[in-house]
Amino acid sequence: MAASNGAGVVVVFDFDKTIIDCDSDNWVVDALGATQRFEELLLHLPWNSAIDAMMGELHSQGKSTEEIAGSMRTAPLSPHVVAAIETAHALGCELRILSDANAFFIDAVLAHHGLAGYFTEISTNPAHVDAAGRLRISPYHDFHHGSSHGCTLATCPPNMCKGKVMEEILHELSMDGGKTRRRVVYLGDGRGDYCPTLKLTQRDYMMPRKGYPVWDLIVADRRAVRADVRGWADAEDLETVLLDIIHECAAAAKMEEDGGHQVVVPAECRSLPLASAPELTMPVLPKAIQAPN
Repeated sequence: MAASNGAGVVVVFDFDKTIIDCDSDNWVVDALGATQRFEELLLHLPWNSAIDAMMGELHSQGKSTEEIAGSMRTAPLSPHVVAAIETAHALGCELRILSDANAFFIDAVLAHHGLAGYFTEISTNPAHVDAAGRLRISPYHDFHHGSSHGCTLATCPPNMCKGKVMEEILHELSMDGGKTRRRVVYLGDGRGDYCPTLKLTQRDYMMPRKGYPVWDLIVADRRAVRADVRGWADAEDLETVLLDIIHECAAAAKMEEDGGHQVVVPAECRSLPLASAPELTMPVLPKAIQAPN
């Protein structure tokens, strides 16, 4: 396939349990022996605030940011996910990340696996190392200072509404200047991935991980989602489904260029059944705490 065939596609990945097969916060906390303390912090702090406080306590115990980055480098990342990223990029797709993890953890993984150069944009909770050498993690939408994202959907955490970010992405793509907006393929697993799913249109694709919270939310009200839904169970599945979608998009783009008319299939008739229990539920590595997103 020519490299230009995916040029009309923007692939937006979640990070935790999508690119890596674990929750990055839990992975670091468990690796550094702080699981019980993190559980205690979560009793009275929002998740994003708790992980920032946890990084402060680890710093006070003498844990360095290099040790934190080192623990992230051991997070499970399947060769199938690497292949999917590399192939989608080679086919001409633009790749982005939209994640409620944080920039430090994501950068550590991408750099370790040689993937940083494949992504044009990473939208996530900011992180930096302060003058004392302590890792600071901030909310993407800073609810501490009155700039809440304002989304009323219960599935969005206070620190980040991925739906707002997806709206910005879709608006940006609509201003590209082309006759038709590029198609978005969104991959995710958690509750926080539901709001951006609702922003996608019939031109777009949603790839929920089967048996995970966003899959359950979509199955519960399939008609609420306008995008074409294609589920995936594991990393091998992710690679196959994503590349199939890219090929479909290339064929549809060719039809549009040739003046053809694409048949739009109503959302309720697309690939995900209206009422079905997921037959494949692939467990991630057992973690001490269940991440909310």
